[in-house]
Amino acid sequence: MLHLVGMDVKKLPVNKRVKLLVDALDGAEKTNETLSSCETGEEMLDVLLEVSLNLRLGLTRDDLMRTPPIRDWIWWKNKQALVMLGEGTLRHQQDVSTRTRWDSWTISFFQFFRIKR
Repeated sequence: MLHLVGMDVKKLPVNKRVKLLVDALDGAEKTNETLSSCETGEEMLDVLLEVSLNLRLGLTRDDLMRTPPIRDWIWWKNKQALVMLGEGTLRHQQDVSTRTRWDSWTISFFQFFRIKR
């Protein structure tokens, strides 16, 4: 838990409060597992808002959506990043095809001319 003796944390700038939230997440295995299992950025925001409430940081959904690094985590979750937070499988390894359309013709092209990449 976060302990700042005699300080009203809610008076700190938003970016400082977000940093305190991120620091609190470091080593919080259960919370990190919950975040990595979220299907969408909105679900992640719900979890993060609950943590913020427990820490009495006074962060809003809008604060989290606009302030890095949380903003970036949400964006990546919504855009289906190449990797997942936590111990997930890399997204590109979940694809059915092992090669992209680009690879399939470029490999043949290079093999035809015996060009090595």
